[in-house]
Amino acid sequence: MAKRTIAVVGATGAQGSGLVRAILADPKAAFGARALTRDVTSAKAQELGRLGAQVGAADLDDIDSLRQAFAGAYGAFCVTFFWNHFSPEKEREHAASMAQAAKDAGVEHVVWSTLEDTRRWVPLDDPRMPTLQGKYKVPHFDAKGEANAVFSELGVPTTFLHTSFYWDNFIHFGMGPQKGADGRLALVLPMGDKRLPGIAAEDIGRCAYGIFERPELAGKSVGIAGEHLTGAQMAAELARALGQEVAYSPIPPDVYRGFGFPGSDDLGNMFQFNAEFEREFCAARDLGFSRSLNPRLQSFAQWLGANKGRIPIA
Repeated sequence: MAKRTIAVVGATGAQGSGLVRAILADPKAAFGARALTRDVTSAKAQELGRLGAQVGAADLDDIDSLRQAFAGAYGAFCVTFFWNHFSPEKEREHAASMAQAAKDAGVEHVVWSTLEDTRRWVPLDDPRMPTLQGKYKVPHFDAKGEANAVFSELGVPTTFLHTSFYWDNFIHFGMGPQKGADGRLALVLPMGDKRLPGIAAEDIGRCAYGIFERPELAGKSVGIAGEHLTGAQMAAELARALGQEVAYSPIPPDVYRGFGFPGSDDLGNMFQFNAEFEREFCAARDLGFSRSLNPRLQSFAQWLGANKGRIPIA
């Protein structure tokens, strides 16, 4: 029987790469992977091709390229790239283009990587956290959550996949332990004693693969995480992995927002939202369900075991 194709947007990125590799690594897979990227000549794209993926070009700014990329596909994994442009409006436009292209191509199952629209819990006139860009509380959350409606209104069979904080941010986003003036490492997060759902980025792709294997999840919202950990628990695991003390420094959200790096205000609001709505945010990301989608789901300690050498601590 011919394999059904899953078209994977952002196939060379953190989430998409995990999905492509999960499909290709399964000897019993009923699916084939169409790895979509803007640059099919990149080293990452070429590697996926060597592993067995069909590599194709797609640009979220060009809906015709998306229609062509989705043509003939059974499924499509849709994801946006807020941190490339910091524009919620562009993020919504890209989501709308993917939704329309999926409808036009007759895709039978879309997995849309999304997040909560925090304005449902914290209205714009709520003074607990500043309003950003005039109409958002957590822009990179709110734009995705707002875009959910586009998939529904177009009648695209969609699973709304609510993701979690990437532990990979400790490698790539400068969020790892920082060395203070005393030479000691500290994990700085504005989470107080609240738990933060986290996950290895590659496990998001593996969970998405599990969703494609369960067509009954089309039309549903699901959430995933590898663990729900406090800042103190993450610091303790980091200390064990790195072989040196890592203190937890729970700073106020206002201090984090004031760090001044691009997106610090957005992330400060995000952490504040996660902390103030810990119960709801964690409940939406059931660990048992996540493991049912992805039996290889990693704990933070397991992820650190494989990645501790990549965390910059100088």
